[in-house]
Amino acid sequence: MNTILVTASGGPSTLSFTRSLRDADPKGEKYRLIGTDCDPYNIHRSEVDRSYLCPKAGDPAYIPFLLNLIKREHIDFLHSQPEIEAFTIGQHRDAILAAGCRLFLPAQRTIELLRDKWASYRIWREAGIKVPENIHLNSPDDLKAAFDKFGADIWIRETVGAAGKGSLSRPSHETALNHLNQSKAWGRAVAAEHLSRDTVTWQSIWHDGRLVVAQGRKRLNWAFGNRAQSGVTGLTGVGETVSDATLDDLAIRCIGAADSRPNGIFSVDFTYDLRGDPNPTEINIAKFFTTHHFITRSGCNMPHILVQLALGVYQGPYEIRNPCPSGLLWVRGIDVEPILLKKSAVAAKIAEQEQIRAALS
Repeated sequence: MNTILVTASGGPSTLSFTRSLRDADPKGEKYRLIGTDCDPYNIHRSEVDRSYLCPKAGDPAYIPFLLNLIKREHIDFLHSQPEIEAFTIGQHRDAILAAGCRLFLPAQRTIELLRDKWASYRIWREAGIKVPENIHLNSPDDLKAAFDKFGADIWIRETVGAAGKGSLSRPSHETALNHLNQSKAWGRAVAAEHLSRDTVTWQSIWHDGRLVVAQGRKRLNWAFGNRAQSGVTGLTGVGETVSDATLDDLAIRCIGAADSRPNGIFSVDFTYDLRGDPNPTEINIAKFFTTHHFITRSGCNMPHILVQLALGVYQGPYEIRNPCPSGLLWVRGIDVEPILLKKSAVAAKIAEQEQIRAALS
């Protein structure tokens, strides 16, 4: 039995990870799961064999705490879903590996490059990949230039952070100026042309430059999108499995432009422009997207594959593209378990309602 340590174990993204490992090991014979979380409330949602309240990633005690836990619990492999924790763990990978704990991470340079949306935009532009024009917002003059360029159809977001951090959709100049001043975001925000609301994520695992497996997932809506000014919350409300060979090839180009020998998890986010072309907007590096248990339930257990790779027992296959059936839906909400269903079930309910309405009229 291998002992796996997961961070942020009470959060939804890590719950997707631990549930996937439980699905791969329903009898509890392969994996013993240990969790950490820095939130004294969320930690009680953990679905692990033992959990520990830990310092935040920015705390100097964070890495010593993990190293102590690795020794105490005889950890074989460590995985982190939150961006800041994966980044910090990557910075201290040598000490973690020296403690006898395995990791399966991209190169630190790649993590640092791809967590920065401005830096990733520049490498894609230089590689000839179609991206929406971005303007780095260092001052109010840059903001004025962005409004002159994009007009009212403008999108603003912070360069580092998840869940739509600091994003504004078509704000007035005054609103954007006040937001950037109050959040002190000058120098770490960009403005861009506003694209459509159609988005897709291409989640993949790589092993020393070789693609292991990838799956496309379309987002049909954002959960609680009406609670955010931009409409973007980073929380998928309804997701759908998709398979698109053109998107596969573009995602591989985007990853290759950033790292010629990718290793670990690369989840490429695309937004379609008004002409219907996918534009890369960021790569979620070293982590699966939040609802990746959806992909597990749809037929491809990527966390299990990742752990096998890290432990050196994965025997293949490789180059697996979109193994899940297209058109499966993952419907999420607050205080309810997600459900997996076919699009035909939704269509049947709509048709039934239409028949009743027709009869009433």
